[in-house]
Amino acid sequence: MEYRDQIEKSTFTAQEGAKKAKDQMLSGTAWRTGADMLGKILGVIYIIPWFAWMGHAANQANALYSMGYNIYALFLLVSTVGIPSAVAREVARYNTLGDENMSYRLVRQMLGIMTLLGVLFAIIMSVFAGPLARLLGGSTALIPVIQSLSLAILLFPSMSVIRGYFQGLNQMKAYAMSQLCEQVIRIIWMLVTTFAIMKLGSHHWQSAVTQSTFAAFVGMLASYAVLLFYLYRSGNLKHLIHPGVAKSKINPLQVMGETMRTAVPFIVLGSATQVFRLIDNSTFMHFMPIFTNLSHGTLMSYLSYFSANTDKLTLLLLGVALTLGSVSDPLITEHYVRGNKHALATLVGYNFQLYAGFMLPAVVGMSLLVKPIYTLFYQIPSSFQLALFVFTVLQSFLLGLYMLVYPPLTVMSHKRLAMKFFFEMLIVKVVLQVPALFIFHSYGPLIATTIAFVFGDYLFIRKLYHLTHFSLKNTMRGIQGAALLTVIMSIVVVFVELILGLIFGKTPGRMISALLLVVSGGLGFYVYLFLAAQLGLLEKWFGERGTSLKRKLHL
Repeated sequence: MEYRDQIEKSTFTAQEGAKKAKDQMLSGTAWRTGADMLGKILGVIYIIPWFAWMGHAANQANALYSMGYNIYALFLLVSTVGIPSAVAREVARYNTLGDENMSYRLVRQMLGIMTLLGVLFAIIMSVFAGPLARLLGGSTALIPVIQSLSLAILLFPSMSVIRGYFQGLNQMKAYAMSQLCEQVIRIIWMLVTTFAIMKLGSHHWQSAVTQSTFAAFVGMLASYAVLLFYLYRSGNLKHLIHPGVAKSKINPLQVMGETMRTAVPFIVLGSATQVFRLIDNSTFMHFMPIFTNLSHGTLMSYLSYFSANTDKLTLLLLGVALTLGSVSDPLITEHYVRGNKHALATLVGYNFQLYAGFMLPAVVGMSLLVKPIYTLFYQIPSSFQLALFVFTVLQSFLLGLYMLVYPPLTVMSHKRLAMKFFFEMLIVKVVLQVPALFIFHSYGPLIATTIAFVFGDYLFIRKLYHLTHFSLKNTMRGIQGAALLTVIMSIVVVFVELILGLIFGKTPGRMISALLLVVSGGLGFYVYLFLAAQLGLLEKWFGERGTSLKRKLHL
C-alpha cells in the first residue's frame, strides 16, 4: 500500500512538472508572439505620418532609410552569429544540472566577448561608411545614416546575450518587454525628430532620415534598460556581477566557436533577402545612369517604388513564413533523428499546405487592394507605382517559400547542399541583374530576383521530396483547396471594391482608403475563413485550435 502511494505521488509530481513546463512554454510563447506581432504592427503604422511629414522628398527619404537599414540588417545578422540561442541552450542545461553559478559565469564571459565584437563591428561599419555608401550609390547623404546605425551595432551583440539568458530561464516576459520597448521608443524618437525637423525646423530631409536611423540606437538603450531592470528585480544582476564557485568548467571561446560553426550556414541562408536587396540597391543606382538620363533624385524615388515602399509591407507576409518555419523545424529534426520517415513526409507536405493556406489569400488580397493600401501608407499612386508594388507583393510568395524550404534541409544534416543551392541562386541573380536592368529598367531587379528564387525554390523542394517522399497528391490537393478559396475570396473583394469605388470615386484619400481596406479586406477575409471552416480546412490546418476558432467566430 505504501509502495503504491509512493508511485501515485511520484506520478502526480511528474504530471505536475509536465503541466508546469507546458504552462511556462505557453506563457513564454504568448509573451513573445504578442510582443512580436505588436512590434510589427507598430513598425508598419508609423510609416503613415513619417512619410507624410517628409513631403515632396518622401520617396527619396524612404529609399535612403532603406539603403542604410539593408546594411544594418546584414551586420545585425553577422554580429550575433547565433549566440543568443547558444546562451539560452547552455543556461537551460546548467540550471537543470543545478549549477546556476556556471550559468552566471558563462553569461558574464559571453557579455565581455560580445561587447568586444559589438565594438569591432561598429568600428568597421562606421569607418567603412563612405565606401559602403559609394557601393550602394546612395551619395554622401548615406554616410551619416550608416554611421548612426553603427551605434546600434555597438549595443546589439551584448544585449542579445542578456536576451538569450532570459530565454534560457524561460522568462520570456523580460525578453518580450525589451523587444516591445525597443520598438516603441524607436518609433517615438523617429516621429518626434522628423516632425521637429520637417515641420518646425530646417526642413532638411536628409537630417530627418539620419535621426530616424539613429532611433535604432535610442531604442536599444531603452531595451537594455528594461533587461537590466528585470535582472535587478529578479536578483540575478548581483549574481552575474559576482558569481559564486561553479561545479563545472566551460570555455566561452569554445562555445562561441562551436556556435559559429553551427550558425554560419543559417546566417548565410538567412541573409538571402538582405543580400539580394543590396545587389538591387547597388546595381540600380550605378547602372541606371548609364542606361537612362534619369537624375539621382528620380532614381532614388524609383528605388523606393520597387524596394523601400514595398519592403516595409511585405515584411509582414514574410514574417508568416518565418513563423511557420520556426514552429516546424524542431518537429522535423525530431522525426529525422528518430528515422520516422512517414511522419517526416507528412509534416513536410503539411507545411506546404499550411503555407499556401496562409500566403495565397494574403498575397492575392494585398495585390487586389493595392491602391487603397498604397494611398493609406504613402500617397495616391501612379499606374507605374501600382505595377511595381503588385509585382513585389506577388514575388513575396517566392521569397516566403524559400524561408519555408531551406531550414528543413539544414536540420536534416544537409547544410552544405543548402548553401550550394543558395550560391547557385545568387549566381543566377548576379548574371541576370545587369541585362534585366538594361532591358526592363525598374522592373529588371524584380525579374532577376523572381527567376533566381523560382530556380532556388525548385532546387530545395526537389531535394526535400527526394529525402522525404512527401505525398505530392495530398499536398497539391490541399494547395488547390486554398487556391479555390482564394479565387472565391478575390471575386468578393473585387465586387465590394467596385461598389465602394462607385460610391467614393476612383481616387479616394487616406480615410476613405482605410475604410475600403476594412470593408473589402475584412469581408474577403471572413468569406475565406467561412469557406475554409465549411470544408474542414481549419481543422486540417490548425487541429484543435481550428475547431476553437470556428466556434469563436460562429463559422
